[in-house]
Amino acid sequence: MIRALYITHPQVEIDPDVAVPQWGLSSVGRDRAQHFAQRNLLPSSAQIFSSAERKAIELAHIIGAPLGAEIISHASMDENDRSATGFLAGPLFEEHANQFFAHPDQSVAGWERAVDAQARIVSAIRTAIAFAEPDRSLIFCGHGGVGTLLKCHLGRLPISRSQDQQYLGVTGGGNCFIFDPHAETLESDWMAMESLPASWTE
Repeated sequence: MIRALYITHPQVEIDPDVAVPQWGLSSVGRDRAQHFAQRNLLPSSAQIFSSAERKAIELAHIIGAPLGAEIISHASMDENDRSATGFLAGPLFEEHANQFFAHPDQSVAGWERAVDAQARIVSAIRTAIAFAEPDRSLIFCGHGGVGTLLKCHLGRLPISRSQDQQYLGVTGGGNCFIFDPHAETLESDWMAMESLPASWTE
């Protein structure tokens, strides 16, 4: 059975003066990504897809380097659009994020609605699967918000922040889940990228 892996970017360099999609990985995030790459958990034939945001692309290139893999990126996999408010720090961001998940049919302060972001990421994943060569594992490098929305879709779960990666207790991202790309079924819950078992493709 072909398996797919959705991975969120690990810690980023936060800069309020730079647009969020242009943030890159921090030294901690880069170290985590490199450690993951060194574990050689990805099949040599794996195809790697990424959002068009810098932090996700950086993750994709780090984990794809040992494989010599081509990285295919597209904005349809980007994080939910929060440009209406720009950068929000700490509790203010958490308040908005809670509302985003609690009221998926509504726009929170101009943010992209959760139902629209979910439809977008599901469509992006389906397009990638249709494009991919058969019998190859698929790796998707993305973000926590749309990743959670994808997880809810795959798990036939209502949109809820209770499905978010933050409830792992691992802050800053760098988490993943396994799914069957053809049956569109969830095969695991979120786990830290360090916890991905070597047997994940079996």
